[in-house]
Amino acid sequence: MLIVLSFVLMSQHWLSVLSGVGGCVLFYFDVRREEQNNIAKFGDEYRRYMQEVPGLNILIGVFRLLRRRRNKP
Repeated sequence: MLIVLSFVLMSQHWLSVLSGVGGCVLFYFDVRREEQNNIAKFGDEYRRYMQEVPGLNILIGVFRLLRRRRNKP
């Protein structure tokens, strides 16, 4: 994902933006399909893992980590 974003920002051409968006969309659907395969393979254990670990959103992961640290006694 980051390499696609860096390519788009470096080239600054409409075609690279279009291909970058398309690549990100395809990557997103591939990740979701793989998550479904892992749920079928590992079951509830993988669902618990998904609740603890952010999928593609790093900012949500950082927010969850800070919130957990703040709520610890």
